[in-house]
Amino acid sequence: MKFRGKIMDPNCIHHFSNVVNTISKLVKTCIMRITEDKVFFILSERVNDGGAQIWCELPQVTIMSGGREMFIILSERVNDGGAQIWCELPQVTTMSESTMAVPRFGVSFHRVNDGGAQIWCELPQSHFFDEFAMEGVSAESNEIYLEVAPDLLVRSLRTAHSAKWVKVKLTKKNFPCLTIEVDLPSGSVHQRLVIHDIPVSVVARKHWPDFTEPEMPRFDVSIAMPQMRLLKNVVDKMKNLSNYVSLSANNSGEMKVSVETDMASISTHFQNLFNPSWNKDNTQTQAPMSQDRDPQEFATSRVDIRRFAQFLNSQQVNPDRVICNVVHHRMLHFFLLHDDVSLQYFLPVVSR
Repeated sequence: MKFRGKIMDPNCIHHFSNVVNTISKLVKTCIMRITEDKVFFILSERVNDGGAQIWCELPQVTIMSGGREMFIILSERVNDGGAQIWCELPQVTTMSESTMAVPRFGVSFHRVNDGGAQIWCELPQSHFFDEFAMEGVSAESNEIYLEVAPDLLVRSLRTAHSAKWVKVKLTKKNFPCLTIEVDLPSGSVHQRLVIHDIPVSVVARKHWPDFTEPEMPRFDVSIAMPQMRLLKNVVDKMKNLSNYVSLSANNSGEMKVSVETDMASISTHFQNLFNPSWNKDNTQTQAPMSQDRDPQEFATSRVDIRRFAQFLNSQQVNPDRVICNVVHHRMLHFFLLHDDVSLQYFLPVVSR
């Protein structure tokens, strides 16, 4: 098995570091899946009352030379909680005040009842990897699955803020490693090369089918969120009052965030937000939004406030806009946009 990728643009190194840093704040371990066309980072915790799954994709046509792609995935196995994250950096993503272009790759979700969380992150090749090469376990199964800790990737990339280039490759040093090489500026003719060896474990082929991308049902309301910093401050204060938070929105630009206790019911209201419409892309199937709903009727989902706060505090990409899609009494779907980057986060409801 072989894998090698190289990033040479300083802005791409910084951007890539921010995306990995965001994911590291949400998951502890990942499965890194490397294929001829794509690279995935997947988290799957096999526990009865917890766990997570992330899916992050970096398309080769936009991140790696020669048509490669990369994904990062998170998936949680929980009965009535958990979170689903889907982070996507599409090749072309545009949105106006009234219309949002759906990303090039399908957005879907089919395991809401199981809880769980998934991230889909797609990074255009022209913005990231300048070189990419891989060889899988065999010609028939030309893929590689590795277990890795994203936090170790973040630590390795902290030295790369002023790097000339960053190289990522699979090596073996008594045990499998994901080696990060960072070429730093030097005041002399000598090269300053920093090398980080991140231990990884090879995943058996029988477990490969566990990591599939999610499907999303059609949502009832789609609405633009208020400023993330403002919402973060509100949720952080509510977190001291309750373990759960309800987010409600309608198609008239209204949204409210509320918590209930034995002594009181507290809510924060937002008005004059716009409701984007979603377009289909020819290369994907997007679940439509409900069309027969009263614009004044609120759709509500009650979620774990700690998961919601964790998501709000994890963002490192400083999105220009955040869209919230509400599936009534089923889940919340957050869609973050920043330049060529989009991050999607699915948060299932919790039962009362």
